[in-house]
Amino acid sequence: MLGLSRKDTTFLLIVIALTLFTPILLQPFPEGSGLATFNAGYPDLMQRFAIFGIFAIGFNILFGLTGYLSFGHAAFLGVGSYSVVWMYKLLGYSVVPGILLAVVVSAVFALVIGFISLRRSGIYFSILTLAFAQMSYNLAYSVLTPLTNGETGLQVYTNDPQVLMGENSPTSPHFFGIVMNESSKLNVGGWEFTFNNGYYFTAIVAILVFYLSMRIFRSPFGLMLRAIKTNQTRLNYTGLNSRPYTLAAFVISGMYAGLAGALMASMDPLAGAERMQWTASGEVVLMTILGGAGTLMGPILGAGFIKYFENIFSKINDNMLHQWFAWMPDGIENFLIGVSHFFVGKSWHLTLGLLFMLVVIFLPGGLVEGGQRIARRFRSRKSKDDGSEAQTQPAE
Repeated sequence: MLGLSRKDTTFLLIVIALTLFTPILLQPFPEGSGLATFNAGYPDLMQRFAIFGIFAIGFNILFGLTGYLSFGHAAFLGVGSYSVVWMYKLLGYSVVPGILLAVVVSAVFALVIGFISLRRSGIYFSILTLAFAQMSYNLAYSVLTPLTNGETGLQVYTNDPQVLMGENSPTSPHFFGIVMNESSKLNVGGWEFTFNNGYYFTAIVAILVFYLSMRIFRSPFGLMLRAIKTNQTRLNYTGLNSRPYTLAAFVISGMYAGLAGALMASMDPLAGAERMQWTASGEVVLMTILGGAGTLMGPILGAGFIKYFENIFSKINDNMLHQWFAWMPDGIENFLIGVSHFFVGKSWHLTLGLLFMLVVIFLPGGLVEGGQRIARRFRSRKSKDDGSEAQTQPAE
């Protein structure tokens, strides 16, 4: 089905189902309960899960398959955002022209940067991509102010041309009239589920690009990229020129990043230079390694993990901690709050850093490796139980 094996087709269907039911799965606790803080089923966060999942999937095609570590992918993220906002300013709020332009511009941008950077490998390649990203950031922040609006950020104003805007056209980003920021709510008992247009738009795009990444992983092109990661020198000795393959992987990865940036601007019609900072490039590296570089699902898990910590754990303050521990004696309550204070709220980075260290030390293959170990343990236990049950059966 769709050019995939039966196993990959089943896996894709599971991913589609999980993606479509995300607003329900991420709202496990009823509203008003003490654990409702850990719910993540609100539109802004769900959209971030999908968008940064796309960003990480694209980065994984370069890093996970070829082993080339780029520290400059935030440049393509920013280019995608700026392209979409410019389409809003010139044509109107339809997201389609902006996304198409973002993918094309980011591809050209990646082609230029990749052509230069891929002349080197290893740490030298990483430093070159970081240098290009920082140059892009500084250009957007100060030099190209007429195009980027500098530190204020590029946004849409009432005096912009918007030549395709009609009288009844939506005044915010939309997909053929489906407004991105509109939602419908479903109340079931104490639960409130939010179904947002913008999330489902980004989710469908994420499913499509995930399917494309599966085809790349299973294709001869993907096998060639794996060979480059395994031993590029030996591959070159066979007479094959590996540079066109690495450049193609770099461009595809840049297009994914540009698409992610375009979707960010499709949800919020604003583009700023901060999206091109080195911290954004480092974040996608963490997402990919944390989830499992070189795996299909790993980057998505890593993106969701980091964005969950960033948005959920960062909003837990001392008042919430007092509510949770109020049933304990005062001394124990104050002690637990004093300790927890260093791991939540503004200190959520410490918790994420510790978890990242544990994953790197004990699960070098990321969260995916952890899931595989658990699955193997259950399978081995099941096989032992089946074997012992067969031995207890009397022979006929």
